[in-house]
Amino acid sequence: MADQLSRVLAALADPTRRDMVARLTVGDATVGELAAPYDVSTQAVSKHLKVLEAAGLVSRSRAAQTRPVHLETQVLDLVTVWLERYRRRAEERFTRLDAVLADLHEDNP
Repeated sequence: MADQLSRVLAALADPTRRDMVARLTVGDATVGELAAPYDVSTQAVSKHLKVLEAAGLVSRSRAAQTRPVHLETQVLDLVTVWLERYRRRAEERFTRLDAVLADLHEDNP
C-alpha cells in the first residue's frame, strides 16, 4: 500500500481534483455544487471525491439531507513540509553555486 504522501500527490495529479480542492478552500460544498462547473455527471464527480477521500484530502459529513464535502487542510501540510524540505536543499545548492561563480568572476576579471 502506498504511503499517504504518495496517495495525496497521485490524487492531486488530476486537474479536476486540484480544482475541487481549490474550490473547497473557500468552504464546504455538496457533490452537486462541486459538479456544477464541469461537463460531467455527478457520478464522475463522486469518483473524483472518492480518490480525494482515500488520500485523506476531503471528508464527508451528514448535515440534514446533504453530505457536505470538507477539505482536510492538515493533509496539505504533509505535502508542504515535503516540498519545503527539497526547496530548501535546492536553494542551498544554488547559493553555493552563486558563491563559486562569484569567486571565479573575482579571479578572472
